[in-house]
Amino acid sequence: MPIVRSAALFVVAALFEIGGAWLIWQGVREHRGWLWISGGVLALGAYGFVATFQPDAHFGRILAAYGGIFVAGSILWGVVADGYRPDRWDITGAVICLAGMAVIMWAPRNGS
Repeated sequence: MPIVRSAALFVVAALFEIGGAWLIWQGVREHRGWLWISGGVLALGAYGFVATFQPDAHFGRILAAYGGIFVAGSILWGVVADGYRPDRWDITGAVICLAGMAVIMWAPRNGS
């Protein structure tokens, strides 16, 4: 169950961080205004808050593992929100990043 909880927290954190970055992008680059930018800033803050609920207490491990989620999630977000078409190397890289995240977070450790 801890792996399921951890994975769910990563998904929620990804939605907040990638969504927040996208809202800021839309506010600035697409000239949608300060309301979008403010929503993005709030979402980025929520990402940081959600990350603290990970069962592992090692900040560096959580952020390193989150990097894999961010890469894969960003590609998926681009597909859904912006019509991005990843090529086989984008997908290969995302799979490698997710595998790295799984090793960092859930590999058996000796009491650490």
